[in-house]
Amino acid sequence: MTDPPFTRAVQRALSVVHDAASTADLLFLERWEISPEPGTAAALRVGQLRRANPALAAEIRAEVAARRH
Repeated sequence: MTDPPFTRAVQRALSVVHDAASTADLLFLERWEISPEPGTAAALRVGQLRRANPALAAEIRAEVAARRH
């Protein structure tokens, strides 16, 4: 089983996503924002996800930043 989403932004997004690939992408983006992984492949994937979902990516970053402070 996959770890549950950490942010409310991803929880909301997952409520309308019903396929495994999209779910994996959203969870990957969220985990990256929490703890970025090294490597070109991961950075490219995150870049694509951010471009495809700019508002969601910004919302995730804001939530993660707020929880850190």
